[in-house]
Amino acid sequence: MNNPAEQFIATNKANLETLNGLATQAFAGVEKLVELNMAASKAILGETSSHLQAVLGARDAQELLALQSGMAKPLAEKFAAYGQQVQSIMAASGAELTKSIETKSAEAQKAFADVMDNLARNAPAGTESAIAAFKSVLSASQDAVESAQTSAKKAVAVAQSNFTAAATQAADAVKKAAKAA
Repeated sequence: MNNPAEQFIATNKANLETLNGLATQAFAGVEKLVELNMAASKAILGETSSHLQAVLGARDAQELLALQSGMAKPLAEKFAAYGQQVQSIMAASGAELTKSIETKSAEAQKAFADVMDNLARNAPAGTESAIAAFKSVLSASQDAVESAQTSAKKAVAVAQSNFTAAATQAADAVKKAAKAA
């Protein structure tokens, strides 16, 4: 496959397959989040209905307060568990997508470099300086992509750390409030 047009077509086919794979991975993560939310919604609906029936059956204010305070602790625990599950799904999906993107990016860079080498070998005489300049630009753009990937990884790590800290603080605050009630 020395023909640049054939290489270009093959690269585009591979890119389309890659895009399809990445979309499938992304949708799998979204599907897990939807399933989690549906399960959480069903559980909350059932528990709320049961709790309302108990509240409506309360005979006095003391029993009503006991029912209300008794619901706070399990609610805090469920909230914390839900937050951890969401973070786990997001982290796993993000890691899979990042790994796939990095792998495909490296493959694409290599394929493009191969095409450029092939063009350089078959270029007419006198175009060496233009090809060298293009290769220099290509190298600089690949360095920029690698730098952006590194920055994106750092940003994702910071965001995950912040999300974990916020979820932990929220769960702790709800637990403290439940103990005080």
